[in-house]
Amino acid sequence: MNRQIVLLQRPVGLLSWDDVELIEVPLPELADGEALMETELLGMDATVRSWLSQADGYLPPVEVGDVVRCSGIGRIVATKSPAYEIGDIAYGLPGMQTHAIVLDDLFTSKLEPGTDLAPMLSIYGATGLTAYVGLIDVAKAKAGETVVVSAAAGATGSLVGQIAKNVLGCRVVGIAGSDEKCEFVVEELGFDACINHRGDLAGGLKEHCPKRVDVYFDNVGGPVLDAVLGRLAQGARIALCGAIAVYNEQGKPPGPANYLNLISKRASMTGFIALDFWDRFDEIRSVLKGWVNDGKLRHVEHYFDGLESSVDALNALFTGANTGKVIVRL
Repeated sequence: MNRQIVLLQRPVGLLSWDDVELIEVPLPELADGEALMETELLGMDATVRSWLSQADGYLPPVEVGDVVRCSGIGRIVATKSPAYEIGDIAYGLPGMQTHAIVLDDLFTSKLEPGTDLAPMLSIYGATGLTAYVGLIDVAKAKAGETVVVSAAAGATGSLVGQIAKNVLGCRVVGIAGSDEKCEFVVEELGFDACINHRGDLAGGLKEHCPKRVDVYFDNVGGPVLDAVLGRLAQGARIALCGAIAVYNEQGKPPGPANYLNLISKRASMTGFIALDFWDRFDEIRSVLKGWVNDGKLRHVEHYFDGLESSVDALNALFTGANTGKVIVRL
């Protein structure tokens, strides 16, 4: 049997068990070109919550009655596809379920035998790709610049800060939601400073960014984005990666009051999706592995166990309960 978490209704605020249901269904019959993956790990990302809303995005919303979409890794246990053999490891979007059909398509990558699976979710997959292209290709951070990153103790933010500091030679200031997380990114990850956004964020930015902000990697949106917009340097670049602060809100969030600084500071703000860079997956993964081997990057995983923990795992991204990449072990 296949155990699945399916969507019952559009959530309001945090996901709850009123919004989803854990069911069991027979394993699917395979058609030609399909393979069956037994899922071992699920990766939780804030964008999973956005897919449960009706709003249009870069992927269509999850329909009511469908499995909740998320990334994951597993092993092929049956196949009618020439691309997969039994025992192959696949990385893709299986969703919150113990078994998933995979195709030889853009959304699925076959991994080398012996691959360490958790780091594929925490650094070598979409998370690392997002950090790399957002900081280097989109924001074009350079040595000596001041880089600010929000959700700094999270999966993407923690990598962005380390790449900026240890690879590019930038001054790096994190923004996080607790003093403990700020201590972690400074003491453990080597950030120059970190600001608890639940305190005086504007004052913290003035203190720790005396030359203002050259690059801002935004994972949260909302008031945090607005505060950083008020501290931009001339020619600043903002990479819009996510908006954790507003994914659970109903209706459209208000626009930032400080957006006119983009004009006076000749700054730019660019949204991006890592999927647009998927053709560079192998190239960037190789670069990230080199940085890890050289001691320039650490990856941190925060584990939950069992399919039943998936709702709590997703909500941890919004309550601030996690440090690093949230992974569900099945």
